Amino acid sequence: MQKIHQGTKRSFLTLLFCLFVSIMPNLAYAANLTTPMFSSLTAFGVRYEILIFIFMLIGIAVFYKNTTDVAIIGTTSILLFKLAFDPNFEMATLSSDPFIDQYLELINLAGLLLGFGILADSFEKSHLPYFIPKLLPKNFLGGVILLLLIFVISTFLDNIAAALIGYSIAHTIFNKKVHIGYTAAIVAASNAGGAGSVVGDTTTTIMWLNGHSPVTILPAFIPAIIALLFFSFFAARQQYKWSPLATVDTQGSKIDWLKLALVAFILILCIVANALFHFPALGIWVAIYIGKFFTDINFKIEPSTFSSTIFLLVLVFSATLIPIETLPEASLSSTFAIGFVSAVFNNIPLTQLCLDQGGYNWALLSFAVGFGGSMIWFGSSAGVAVCDMDNKARSMVSWIRYGWHIIIGYVLAFLLSVLIFDVTGLLTYD
Repeated sequence: MQKIHQGTKRSFLTLLFCLFVSIMPNLAYAANLTTPMFSSLTAFGVRYEILIFIFMLIGIAVFYKNTTDVAIIGTTSILLFKLAFDPNFEMATLSSDPFIDQYLELINLAGLLLGFGILADSFEKSHLPYFIPKLLPKNFLGGVILLLLIFVISTFLDNIAAALIGYSIAHTIFNKKVHIGYTAAIVAASNAGGAGSVVGDTTTTIMWLNGHSPVTILPAFIPAIIALLFFSFFAARQQYKWSPLATVDTQGSKIDWLKLALVAFILILCIVANALFHFPALGIWVAIYIGKFFTDINFKIEPSTFSSTIFLLVLVFSATLIPIETLPEASLSSTFAIGFVSAVFNNIPLTQLCLDQGGYNWALLSFAVGFGGSMIWFGSSAGVAVCDMDNKARSMVSWIRYGWHIIIGYVLAFLLSVLIFDVTGLLTYD
C-alpha cells in the first residue's frame, strides 16, 4: 500500500508540474499585454519557447521516473504556444520541407533505437560476453580496456550500437551490477569514438557532407582520447569497487555463431545503408528480416524500451521548435560552451547552425557537440538507449554525481587540445 501511495503521489506531482508548464505560455502572454518588460514573443529578451523548454528539462531531472510524460506535455505546450501566438508558425509549417526532413530523421532514429536493441539482445544471447572475462585483467584495468574497446568500435559504427554492445558486455562480466558512473562512461566512450570519424557520428557525417574533409575532422581524436584516458581510469575504479569482473563458468556454454553472424550482418547493412541512402535504419531492419529465417529473434518490445524511444523522439522534436536562429560569434569560448549546450539540445540542428555560421575549428567543434552530450543521460541517443537497459541511470542527479569524471574530462581535454592545436598549427578556423 505504501508503494502505491508513493507512486500516486509522484504521479500527482508530475501532473501538477506538467499542468504548470502547459498554462505558463498563456499566463506569460497575458503579462505581455500590460508589462513593458515583455515583447511580443519574449520575456526579458528570452523567447517563451526556450523558457518552456528549460522548465521541461527541469521536470525531466526532477521526475526522472516519468520523463516521457513530462517531455510529451512540455513539447505539446511549446507547439500550442507557437500555433497560438507566433505569426510565422501555423499548421502548414508542420508540413514544410524542413519538418518533413525532421520526420524522416525521427523515423530513422526510432529504427536505430529499436533495431540496435535487437542487436544487443542477439549479441548477449550469443554467449560471447561470457567468454570475454577470460581475456581481460581481473583488476580495474579490465574496465579500462572495455571502455577503450567501445571507443574503437564507435569509430566505424553508430555510437548507439557501440554503447549497447558495450553495456551488454559490462552487464555480463560485472555480474549484472554496473555502476552508474561506469554506465555514463560507456556512453561517453561511444560518443568520444565517433568524434573524429565521419562515419562514427551523425554530426561528423553532416560536416563531411557540407564539404569539410575527413582530414579536417580527424584531429578531434586528440581531445577525445585525452577525455577517454581521464574518465576511463576513474570510472573503472568505481566499477571495480562496486563489482569487479566476475569469474564466469563457461563449461557447457557454446557460442551461438548464427546470432553472432546476425550481429555482424546488421552492422554491415547499417554501414552500407548509411553510405548509400544516409538512412542506416533501413539496412538494420532488412538485415533483421533476413536474419529471422536463420535464427530466433526476440521481436518483443518491452514497455520501457517503447517509452524510452518515444521520450527521445519527442525531445528531439521539441528542440527543433526552439527558435535558435543565431549563435554567438564563433570562437574558442563559444565552441567550449556549445559542448554544454549539446548535453540538453539536439546536436544535429546545433551542428547545422554552426555550419551555416562558419568560422569554427571543426575538429574542436566535432568533439564539443559529439562528446558534450555525454554529460547528461538524455544528451545523446546512446545515453537514452543505454538507460533503457539501466533504468537507475535515468536520474540526472545520479548521472552528474557519479559521472563527474566525464564533465571534468571534457573541460580538461578541451583546454589541453587548444594548447596542442596551437603548438602544432592545427588551431585554424574556417
